[in-house]
Order: sequence, then structure tokens, then C-alpha cells
Amino acid sequence: MTLEELKKLISKDETKNIELKKSTGELREGMHTACAFLNSDGGVLVFGVTPSLSIVGQIVSESTRRDIAQALAGIEPAVTPVIEYVDIPDKDNHQVIVLRFNPWVYGNDPYTFHGRPYYRLESVTKAMPRDMFDARIRINMPHKYSWEMRVAEGYSIKDLDVSTIRGVVRLGVEEKRIPVGSLNESIKVILKKWNLLDGDNLRNAAVFLFSKRFSYDYEIRMARFRGTDKNYFIDNQQAHGNFFELLDAGMSFFFKHLSLSGEIKGFKREEHLDVPATALREALINALCHRDYDIHQCSIGIAIYDDRIEIESPGLLPRELTPKTIKRSHKSYPRNEIVATVLYQITYLEKWGSGIKRIMDACKAENSPQPFWSEEGGYTVVTFPMNKLNGRIVTPNEPQNVTQNVTQNVTQNDIPRAEKVEQVVVENSMISKDDLAKRFNVSSKTILRDLKKLGYAWEGASKNGRWVKKEPTSTNW
Repeated sequence: MTLEELKKLISKDETKNIELKKSTGELREGMHTACAFLNSDGGVLVFGVTPSLSIVGQIVSESTRRDIAQALAGIEPAVTPVIEYVDIPDKDNHQVIVLRFNPWVYGNDPYTFHGRPYYRLESVTKAMPRDMFDARIRINMPHKYSWEMRVAEGYSIKDLDVSTIRGVVRLGVEEKRIPVGSLNESIKVILKKWNLLDGDNLRNAAVFLFSKRFSYDYEIRMARFRGTDKNYFIDNQQAHGNFFELLDAGMSFFFKHLSLSGEIKGFKREEHLDVPATALREALINALCHRDYDIHQCSIGIAIYDDRIEIESPGLLPRELTPKTIKRSHKSYPRNEIVATVLYQITYLEKWGSGIKRIMDACKAENSPQPFWSEEGGYTVVTFPMNKLNGRIVTPNEPQNVTQNVTQNVTQNDIPRAEKVEQVVVENSMISKDDLAKRFNVSSKTILRDLKKLGYAWEGASKNGRWVKKEPTSTNW
């Protein structure tokens, strides 16, 4: 570096990436800044420039060089910055010392100086907050510190829904994603193969996926608002449970507040929600699978307005993606890799990295507006604009006349209800007739009659069977 280059470097005074010190008498404070540069966007540490930007330099002896080396040895992990010595022509034997530090690389260990981490906030060096340090440790060692890998205290295999595990294993076998031999394996062996056990202890991922114990840890907030803001709500619910229970609750809420319309194509009647059910289901699965479960006192939210649907999930997008680039073809960056792997094997997730495209393709296939993604207050939000709500054209900012019991407006006879029942069964073939009866406020016999007309029959045991479609017994409604 030449003297002119040095003058140009310091001309803007101290910035986020430049720190000026009068001499190595401030070496220890300089190392705090060096550590901060390494934990931030990198930077240049200069010794020999006063706060008034006067270039004074200093005499650099072998002792000075040793002091710098010893100070740098206090930084962990070890670092070897580029060090330059710039001569000052009008001062004999005086030099300015310039040290260049690289930026922090995502996924690397955080740097510390004598055991303490620092980071750069604008032109100020600050001690790194504990939550930031812990987050970087988890990023560096995800298989050891991630939420899904940690032991679920107070839980055992007895707390898991065995019938659900058996049922989803069968789904994976049918789609050839799980070996046939898994059908006869013990629950413990299955959990070990899915990496859901730490020795004999359940991991958090196992509890989230299959627990049958009530817990406030996993929740979905659901609201139907009148108009286009949150001033007035028509329906407000919360659901708690495992992955499958939350998915079922969310989809039920959609079916309750979105109308089912139909059109005849050829000899076939095609049914559609105001927003494609497959797109909503995929978005909700993504929210459940990829949310940041280390963010406490937050939960996934579903909000239905007169002109849009929003699904919000705690946690921001991966660093490799932005709200603008997420619609492009991209690799998969699962935050919860174990959960994502299990959901793929049991057919609830398709090929990694394809979820966003599947959502957009589903909307395009039904001529629905394309969704968009955003990051708001620590949440990732997917928004589905709506052309219609309950069969009516949506005019922006014009509230629709919607009553709380929306299903009464669209279930004037058995036909719409039966079709809605079928939609629910398609989304969750393992749902019981009693749960369907509660959802539609009818008797179990009525549900069985509807499903019989649609050609559905229950196959398997009462706890781990499923609805299978056969030929309908009658087409006379």
C-alpha cells in the first residue's frame, strides 16, 4: 500500500469497515475491533493515524511485531490477516501498520478475543449478544445444537401416536419411499432410522411429528377478518397438537371460510376453492416444516381477509434466498432437515426445493393470482391474493358480507357438504368419521352416507386405517 492509497482509505474517517488507532499502545482495543471485523463484514485496522486523521506513524521494531503476533494469538479460531507497513517519507523510521481482516463466512464458528466475541455495529465495536453467539454456534454445528436434534425432556415413546406412525409408514411404502420391511419393524427401530432418537430419548422432531400429548409448544393461530385489515374478526381460533393435527386444523379452517365452486368440463364436474386447496396445503406444510422453532412465544398464523390469505411462519428465509428470488428455481435449504426428510419419506413433501413451484403451478392451473412472499417482523409470510370470496368478485377495500357460520351459506343441501367432506378426505385419508362429523356438525351416520355416495370405504383397523375411493353406489343426489 502506498501513502496515497492510505490517505484515500482514511479520508472517510472511521466506518463500519475501518478503525483508526494512534499507535499499538491501543493494541488490545484494536484486537476487540479485529474480532468484530471477523464476525461481521471484515475490515481494516490501522495503527498510526490520530482521531483528527493525521498520519503520525510509529517506530516499528521487532518487539512491535512480536506484540502484534501475540495479540493476534488471542483471537480464536486462529487468524492470519494481511499486514502491511506503510513508510512515511518525512518521518524517518516511522511506519503506519495496516491489518486487513476477512468477513465472517456463514456457517463458520464465531470469533472470540480472549474468550469474548465482538461484532461491528456501524462504526462501533460491541460485545456480541448471547443470542447472536448461540445462533452462530447452532449454525456451525446443526447436527448437535439444532432444535430438532435436542432431546425432548419429559417425553417417551409411550407419548407418541403409534397408529399415526404405522399409517404414514404404509403411505411411504406404497409410494416406494420406504422399504416394505418397515411395515413389520418396531416403532423404536423406525424412529431410529428416521434419526428421531438420541439413544433411548426422543428428539424434539419426534414429539413435533407424532406426539399425542397436549402441548402449547406447537400451535397455529387462525382468524377470519372482516374487510382487509385486522380491525374486526369474524372467527378466531387456536389449534395445538402434532404436525398432522395442526395441518388438519389449518385445512379445516380454510374449508370453513372459503367457498367450494364447481364447473362441468366434458362429463366431469371439477371443484375449486377460492384459492386452490393444493396450494394452501403445500404452503401450510412448508410453514410447519421450515419454521424456526427456536423462536419462542411465536406461532404459525393463518389470516383470511376479504381480498387475500396470509400464512406467516416464525423465522426468515434462508440467507441464500430472498422474497424476490424464491420464485426462481433453487436448491433446498431445509431449516429442520430431519423433519423434512421424514415428511418426504411419508409423501407429505415432494422433491426438496420444488414446493414453491408446486404452489405457483397450482394457482396457475386454476387461473388464481400468483402468491408472493415477504419478510415481516421476523416472520416469513406467503400471501395469496383472491379474485373471489365465497363466489363473489372481490373489490379491493370493499368488505364482503360474510357471517361467522360461513358453511351455512354454502351447504344448502347434501351436495356441497358431501363435496367438502371429500376434499377433507383427499387431504387427510386417515381422518375418522367422528372427526368429520364434528367438523361439519352432523352425525357420523350422515358422514358415512355422504362418503358411501362418493364411493369411499374405510379400509384397515379403526385407528390406523384410511378412506379408499371405489365406485360410487349411486349418482342420484
